Amino acid sequence: MTAPGRVLEHHTLVVRDGRILDLLPTADAGRYAATVAVQRPRHLLMPGMINSATYAAKSLFRGLPPDEAIALERRFAAPEFVRDGVLLGLAEMLRAGVTCFGDRYDFPDETARVACEQGMRALIGLPVAEAPSPWAQSPAECLTLGLRVRDEYKGHPLISTAFAPQTESEMSDATFARVATLADELDAGIVIDLHASESGIARCVAVHGVRPIERLWKLGLLTPALRAVHMNHASAADIELAERTGIAISLSSEACLGRERRLPPAASFLDSSIRVGVASAGRACGTHDVWAEMRLLAASSGSAWDALAAATCGGAAACGMDDLGTLATGKWADLCCLELGGPATLPLNDPMTQLVFCGGRDMVSDVWVAGRPLLSEGQLTRLDWAAAAERAGAWARRLKP
Repeated sequence: MTAPGRVLEHHTLVVRDGRILDLLPTADAGRYAATVAVQRPRHLLMPGMINSATYAAKSLFRGLPPDEAIALERRFAAPEFVRDGVLLGLAEMLRAGVTCFGDRYDFPDETARVACEQGMRALIGLPVAEAPSPWAQSPAECLTLGLRVRDEYKGHPLISTAFAPQTESEMSDATFARVATLADELDAGIVIDLHASESGIARCVAVHGVRPIERLWKLGLLTPALRAVHMNHASAADIELAERTGIAISLSSEACLGRERRLPPAASFLDSSIRVGVASAGRACGTHDVWAEMRLLAASSGSAWDALAAATCGGAAACGMDDLGTLATGKWADLCCLELGGPATLPLNDPMTQLVFCGGRDMVSDVWVAGRPLLSEGQLTRLDWAAAAERAGAWARRLKP
């Protein structure tokens, strides 16, 4: 993923201490004395995919109507719920080739803890809300608790954090100002839903006299540290402002299609210099892989490369994770391996195009995070799937009315 369309054949990737040491023709790999050698002759090896915005804990609401899920969330949201939901989400993501996820939900300490235990890389959003929640009773308490989580995982090789204010329409100027100040002082990221619906934009114009992205700009939040999720309804002026201020965008095309009956202006974002990743945000009760997102993005932009880049190096750039996203010396060995010998991809004429338009989670054979195998020949190596499935079944029984 270092140059458009470049596919290397008969190559070997060398990993040491969790990072990529070398990428060279297999004929020359004998210079290294390998402790472990993995051969995948009919496969494609690529950077692990990045789901840049998720609600992993809400995996337990899968299949439920949105209104019913919201009501159940108010009753059951707690550390135990988050733990079991995140485990379920991680199992799905790993089997789909996702090696890093950006999450925003109550009890972010629990999400971080589960990700660490399972060896998964995560960008943990620290919730900031005006209304009381099971996590915190006020914006001030949100920030206090969030800073504790940030301090606990500061410098952790797998976990990073960012402030995650609620939707723009639900936040006061005072709270936004506090978040902006803290983010600047701590050199921290900010992730927020933006321009997800026309009704939300209309409310902002009615109350503040400007569109949401302009409001954030006036409040000093539009910097390269901010990542906007959705941006479904972005005008040419919105896109110009996003590009000029250097913010990143996480696109959730499938959610937009389901809720808004339209696709976000993906081609316009990709034609700009904006950092673009893909996300499952908005599909809280659905899947957490990014295969459908890649196909929709490729259909919108006309480019399989752009779609695959958004799921790998683009997602890494959008999340501020420069050590991920490409198979380059010195970067973390977060890898995804896919078998290309199945009926969906043969005959193999253009691996990249066929991967994006014909591929899916069933092709994923292996996943490594920081060089550690978390999926090997289709089997989870660390996550106890039987136990996770049993807990998910128990929750299904508890959630039934």
